[in-house]
Amino acid sequence: MTPLSPPSNIELVEVAPRDGFQSIRDILPTADKQRCIQALLDAGVTRLEIGSFVSPKAIPQMADTGTLVKAFADRPDVRFSALVPNLKGAELALEHGIREIVYVVSVSESHNQSNVRRSTAESLQELHQVIERMRRTEGSRLRLDLGTSFDCPFEGTISWQQVDRILSAALELIGDLPLEVALCDTTGRATPYQVADYFTQLRERHARVGVNWAFHGHNTFGMGVANALFAISHGATAVDTACAGLGGCPFAPGATGNTATEDLLYALHGGGVTTGIDLPKLLEAADMIAALPGGQTASHLRQVPRERVS
Repeated sequence: MTPLSPPSNIELVEVAPRDGFQSIRDILPTADKQRCIQALLDAGVTRLEIGSFVSPKAIPQMADTGTLVKAFADRPDVRFSALVPNLKGAELALEHGIREIVYVVSVSESHNQSNVRRSTAESLQELHQVIERMRRTEGSRLRLDLGTSFDCPFEGTISWQQVDRILSAALELIGDLPLEVALCDTTGRATPYQVADYFTQLRERHARVGVNWAFHGHNTFGMGVANALFAISHGATAVDTACAGLGGCPFAPGATGNTATEDLLYALHGGGVTTGIDLPKLLEAADMIAALPGGQTASHLRQVPRERVS
């Protein structure tokens, strides 16, 4: 397993407004969400998962996603994406002006049933309809989030062969549509060498033009930064993080927040990797997000005296 040379730059996808906010039970005022998103953009974030288009009965916190999209419609310099579990969600996202659809399907049958109330086969079938809808929308792009790519809270360890089975089926449907594939450590149980192995195996099997790779990790076992760095060194060009480490999947018992954006940013900047994000300003955004009522945060860098952070 030969590691790749780290890239000169890496894209950090800020997911606190989706993965983070949805973990908070009490409904946050839309104005507070907007204020936090603006702080992230002021820090230099250029890719941001602004929310999800899902049933408000399932995740009430995401009911105002359309309003947030409209509030930032004047920022063509930012790649806004939204997570969707089905065709209805994709149609709503496209109607609201979102051009980057994040379609989620879990590798684990049990988690897919828990997360989107359908089998993996049904999710893949609907993916085909989503793709056909996107082909009629100029400028749209697709990201495929493969949930529980390493571990499932109900089934345990997931093998790369299981991931390969779902990914292979999805790629047949997607065809030549530009695609970003994200391997998601939904529970935060993955280890760095497991991450490296899965990226190596899957990238070798699915080397094709127009496919980029991403990593979505949680920091439940304290492996978030290490897992992200191993993913990057084995081909990921984008990594999901949540400012202040906010989050926790409501459909994966025990999962904590995503890796804190500021923690990974510190590691990347220390290695000379360009991200375009200003760390001091990001820490200001992290303080704002950490002050939201009801949120669970897990940032290490926020605990360090600011004069020691450079």
